[in-house]
Amino acid sequence: MVVFALAASSIACLLVDFYKLCPMSWFTAFIFLPALLILLGLGVFDRTRGDGHIWRAVWIGLLGGLLAAVAYDVFRLPFVFAKDWGIADIVPPMNLFKVFPRFGAMVLGQAIEQEHYSLATQIVGWLYHFSNGATFGVMYLALIGDARQRHWFWAVLFAVGLELAMLLTPYTSVFNIPLTARFVIVTVAAHAIFGVGLGWSVQGLTRKFVETSALTPALSPGRG
Repeated sequence: MVVFALAASSIACLLVDFYKLCPMSWFTAFIFLPALLILLGLGVFDRTRGDGHIWRAVWIGLLGGLLAAVAYDVFRLPFVFAKDWGIADIVPPMNLFKVFPRFGAMVLGQAIEQEHYSLATQIVGWLYHFSNGATFGVMYLALIGDARQRHWFWAVLFAVGLELAMLLTPYTSVFNIPLTARFVIVTVAAHAIFGVGLGWSVQGLTRKFVETSALTPALSPGRG
């Protein structure tokens, strides 16, 4: 529960701002970033003093979530660049990356809508986007435990459930996104891709970790 709560502080940045509980800039600086450091610290402490369960969940969750976020963005590329790639007759053009500079503006305490977003604002926005993907991976492992004991489809249900829940928040109204059937279908499909990537990634990384750990004693000095 502690690991889940610490990881969830990333998406909480948006939610507290949506509901006027705390500016995202303040929450990021004083809640999310300290929570992330505590999460990493717990992982390191568990690696050196504990059984390694938390350490494994943290680093595999972060890496698996990042890989899933990349798959999620790659899936959306044809929609974003449909006109540039000349495929607008096949894939509907949709500005699915428009929220990222707005994330950055919120983190930096700037106006959400700007005529031109600075490079720093865009970088911060993308970093926040990937922090969500990474921490979703940790949240998922905190829920299911050993990824080897769960089918990867649970990650799809987790990811799609998160998106459906987000659509019930002021997300679309805050970012001036028309809540059309097309948008819902595409964004749910993208999160399904995220779930597939997350499920496969954490399963593969967990198996690799366990195999490596099992070989380590045999390869240590003084062992046969």
